[in-house]
Amino acid sequence: MKNFYRNPFRFTLLILLLTAFGATTAQNTVFVVSGQLKDAKTGDKISHATITVPNTGIGTVSNSDGEFTLKISAALNAEYFEISHLSYATTQFRISEATGKEKTFYLDLQPINLNEISISPGDARDIVMVALSNIKKNYSETPVMMTGFYRESIRQRRDYLSISEAVVNIHKASYSGFQSDQVKIFKGRKGSNVKRADTLMVQMQGGPHVSVLLDIVKNTNLSIALDNLDNYLFEFQSVVTIDDKLNWVIAFSPNMVREEPLYFGKLYISQDKIAITRAEFSLDLNDQEKASRVFVQKKPMGLLFMPTSTSYMVTYKEQNNKYHLNYVRVELKFRCDWKRRLFKNNYTLTSELAITDWRTDNIVKFTNQEVFRSNMVFTETVNDMADVDFWGESNIIEPENSIDNAIKKLSKSRKK
Repeated sequence: MKNFYRNPFRFTLLILLLTAFGATTAQNTVFVVSGQLKDAKTGDKISHATITVPNTGIGTVSNSDGEFTLKISAALNAEYFEISHLSYATTQFRISEATGKEKTFYLDLQPINLNEISISPGDARDIVMVALSNIKKNYSETPVMMTGFYRESIRQRRDYLSISEAVVNIHKASYSGFQSDQVKIFKGRKGSNVKRADTLMVQMQGGPHVSVLLDIVKNTNLSIALDNLDNYLFEFQSVVTIDDKLNWVIAFSPNMVREEPLYFGKLYISQDKIAITRAEFSLDLNDQEKASRVFVQKKPMGLLFMPTSTSYMVTYKEQNNKYHLNYVRVELKFRCDWKRRLFKNNYTLTSELAITDWRTDNIVKFTNQEVFRSNMVFTETVNDMADVDFWGESNIIEPENSIDNAIKKLSKSRKK
């Protein structure tokens, strides 16, 4: 149990047979803005950008192909939406000019003008320390009710074996207290496809609950263990802009050997408020046996498990002078090998949580029966569905081309 809470991203290896898609929906009238984000100079796709309606909690995130869809209720009387991304100038677009058909939206890189300053290596740790001490000041001191879109997928080599997604409600507890966050599934669907020759299937344990635990600002004693800065060496790497504000990029690496592996990564800390705005990190895989114990909850006898890469990203968005959790992405790659058998396979597990709306009024905690817990398997809690209009007016992360094709393939197999 201790390992789970120190390293919350867990999954279970099981021998399973799974099912595929099916659904129902209700849809309301909304303004729909959709398109693709590109660099204004190079034309490169811009992935994982934040798209929001200013002065509201409504937003989404662009997918790996730079594509997004944003649904905006007419009742908001909103005129603009804005797009922000690391090192790009935050740009506003008029909603009335962007609705109707898919468009390409271009972002300009934001040049950085810096005064010449002298920084010593020890300053990096001091800035991280100040950022952690500023948590109560920079993040919400009252509970927030969030709506999010969660998706997880499992691939065997290039083939998708499982895709599951849901709109979730999140009771985000105060950053100044000790109460835990809660997650409830509002509506969801799943699809899967296991070839007859397959005997091994992977399930991710914890689902969206794990994504919320990876809020490294609230859960400093979990995930990357920022509760003890002696765990890491810190050093300045660069300066970038996020939402038109200068941020220090501070790299960190393990400073000691522990029973549980630590992480390599980067913290992005705003210069104006000394607040953590983004984190990117990966697990130290130098001791592969130790690393494998972080993830495996249950596996068949004789199976050798080897994590080959991990990637985590957590971002925050400032609204009403406070930072809020905005997006969490995890990608884990591993190799399985049966002892004394001619069986080897590579798997990729990916999960994403994008906060699409939030409010601060009339906040009520969920009942114990409603809460999605850390020991639950997400694919076992949602139904097989295929309705293309299933999500209605809910904001979601657009599926990238490969996932979109996989969903269509799984839906066809369900109809057969």
